[in-house]
Amino acid sequence: MADFYFQLKDLAVGYHGNPLIRDINIGIDKGEIVTLIGPNGSGKSTILKSITRQLKLIGGTVFFDDTSLMELSYKELSSKMAVVLTERIKTELMNCHDIVATGRYPYTGRLGILTKRDEELVEEAMEAVHAQELGNQDFNAISDGQRQRVLLARAICQEPEILILDEPTAVLTPQETEKLFNVLRKMRDDGKAIVIITHKMHEVESLSDRVAVLRNGQYIGSMLTKDTTVTEMTNMMVGHAVTLNIERPEPVNPKPRIEVEGLTVRNEEGIVKLKDVSFTANSGEILGIAGISGCGQKELLEAIAGLQVVETGTIHYVEDDGSKEMLIGKDPLKIAEMGVSLSFVPEDRLGMGLVGNMDLTDNMMLRSFRQGHTPFTNRKPSKQLATDVVENLEVVTPGITTPVRRLSGGNVQKVLVGREIASAPTVLLTAYAVRGLDINSSYTIYDLINEQKKKGVAVIFVGEDLDVLMELSDRIMVLCGGEVSGILDARKTDKNEVGMLMTRVGGKEHEGEE
Repeated sequence: MADFYFQLKDLAVGYHGNPLIRDINIGIDKGEIVTLIGPNGSGKSTILKSITRQLKLIGGTVFFDDTSLMELSYKELSSKMAVVLTERIKTELMNCHDIVATGRYPYTGRLGILTKRDEELVEEAMEAVHAQELGNQDFNAISDGQRQRVLLARAICQEPEILILDEPTAVLTPQETEKLFNVLRKMRDDGKAIVIITHKMHEVESLSDRVAVLRNGQYIGSMLTKDTTVTEMTNMMVGHAVTLNIERPEPVNPKPRIEVEGLTVRNEEGIVKLKDVSFTANSGEILGIAGISGCGQKELLEAIAGLQVVETGTIHYVEDDGSKEMLIGKDPLKIAEMGVSLSFVPEDRLGMGLVGNMDLTDNMMLRSFRQGHTPFTNRKPSKQLATDVVENLEVVTPGITTPVRRLSGGNVQKVLVGREIASAPTVLLTAYAVRGLDINSSYTIYDLINEQKKKGVAVIFVGEDLDVLMELSDRIMVLCGGEVSGILDARKTDKNEVGMLMTRVGGKEHEGEE
């Protein structure tokens, strides 16, 4: 009889036969939630891909009871394991009910026809995640938070014995997160085994029964969550003591730097993404932007940077002497020359942010290229910047001549953010700067942003983690459905108040959002 229901025994995983991490021994029992944590590049995602058979095992075995993973057919595996990833899935003309129903396909015949009982299970799963109202809606047209609920419903109606979740709360509101946790706790109480990968340590503490730690290509060990603290887990993950405090100095002599009045923006399909948005961003201040993913954060920053067509409204850059210059209609390069730096970390980091086949130095030089320099530009400053980013942000890479496509997602993010913050702006626009970063790297980024604030830079910070937004920001502007639902003093508000404003405008629930 096996020691655990689900067990990774002497596992070695990696790419092209080259192990990234060896000697992984993790056991998970039914009725248990285990969280896998580790720095960027430590192998978490590689382990996930290996145990779901997206990658071939280099060594060791994965067991379900006494049955090897490799002995299971894909259909048998689908009835035992469900996986919910953060990556967007692309569908063609499928509504949310259809997406959830695919969870029953392992149990149907060749024609994939659902029985009455299958349909009942689909409805029960959608009810469990509060997604009944989404059934007939186009999966591609709903918010990221709603997508996450639909994909979880699909996993639930799959009736797996083990559920694997990769960063499940990345795009959820506090209220959605708590509902998800309640669903997971019920699944655990029903005897399911659950594995989670997350960088949010407070979630590890509140949800997990046990935490498994990876570091520097090694499996360090596991511990009961109730017997440890966030600080102890972080120190074990990083390998040295880490201070988990975000500095928030008071703004010194803040002055208006960016003034936005009545801003309305439509996307290419003519859908209003921002409606009558007005606010001021001050020098030496961090203005946090909160909102459900897709509520206009991206369009707001891009409009300020000159990358979005504005339908109505004004955006002014305010000089130290109080004189104003209109940004609307200016070329993005001209705006950048004024010191308005857009540090936007897109979902497709290697498609929109960096060039995957180029090394770190050449990617640092992209700013010079945009300023009209030629490929014959002096490489020494960019080489030094690449070296500094690798050292200061602890980028895991063989060297600065390594193509960035060979780096893990988190390390790609470090390179992108490091390059953008190094541009010495007077206004720093940054979105999702720590998405996918481990806790140590995240706090390094927070320190860098605070350094910009101390220099008198006006920082507009779009973030996903409300706990961080409330610690880092001086004020928080909440967007809901492209409208401003409130601007709050970050020192005096609480997470519940912000969360409520994320789903309501003027006290009314926003259409299409929970």
